[in-house]
Amino acid sequence: MGHLQRRPRGAAGRGLSHTRARGGAVEDAAREYLLGAGLEAVAANASYRLGELDLVMLDREADGAGVLVFVEVRFRRSDSHGGGAASVDWRKQRRIIRAAQLFLLKHPQFVDAPCRFDVVDASGDPQSPTLEWIRDAFRVDG
Repeated sequence: MGHLQRRPRGAAGRGLSHTRARGGAVEDAAREYLLGAGLEAVAANASYRLGELDLVMLDREADGAGVLVFVEVRFRRSDSHGGGAASVDWRKQRRIIRAAQLFLLKHPQFVDAPCRFDVVDASGDPQSPTLEWIRDAFRVDG
C-alpha cells in the first residue's frame, strides 16, 4: 500500500507559509508599482498545469489599444547571484509562455492583442522591496 504524504509540520511547514506570504507581499508591491505606471490589472496568480502567471496586465497605447503584458515577479534578498531576473532562464521562460498560451485560450477577448513578457526584479525587504521593471524581458521565438 502507498503512503499518504502529509504537509510538513514545525519549521518546514512554517517556512513554506512564510515563503508564500513573502511572495504575496512582493507581488502586491509589483502590482501597485505597475498600476502606478499606468498599467491595468487583468489577472493575478493564474495557475495552469504547465505553469503560473504572476501578473497579467494591460498596457494601453495612446490610441486606446492595449498590449497584454505577462509579468513574472522574481525576488532575491540580494543581487549576489545575479538578482531575480537572472533566475528567469529558458526553462522558466518556456513555462511562462505555455501558461500565457493557455491564458489566451481561456480568455478569447485577448487573443488578437499584442503580447509582451516583462519581469519585475525585486530585492531587499519583502515588505518594501526595491523594484526594477524590465519591459520586454524575453520574446517568443517563431
